[in-house]
Amino acid sequence: YLASCTKDSESANLKLLTEPVWVSDSLLADGSDASGPTGMLKNFKGEAKFNKDGTGNFGSYVGTWRFAFNETQIVIISDSLPIPVTTKIAELTTASLKVTTSYPNPVNPAAAAKIRMTFKTK
Repeated sequence: YLASCTKDSESANLKLLTEPVWVSDSLLADGSDASGPTGMLKNFKGEAKFNKDGTGNFGSYVGTWRFAFNETQIVIISDSLPIPVTTKIAELTTASLKVTTSYPNPVNPAAAAKIRMTFKTK
């Protein structure tokens, strides 16, 4: 939720994240490609757009997002996701967005999958 951000006080991370349209490049769960038709990250494949008003689309998901922990994390909330996704920003540049997280594995709920998603600018 970005109501506290004004045009004059936009952070560098906010500009880097919200100005481009991102396209998924690599979607890994436990080190394996998870973007295929049966992969747990298949719905994150495609374009992602983080709007400055805190809304966005993330592959086939539509929802809201916000920064957390001094803009080192992104929290994505969507009615299509069972729980919010809290990701750690591993890299955020004008050309690359890399995030990591752990998320419940639908195949084995007792063991969270280690997720790494990489996006490039469109």
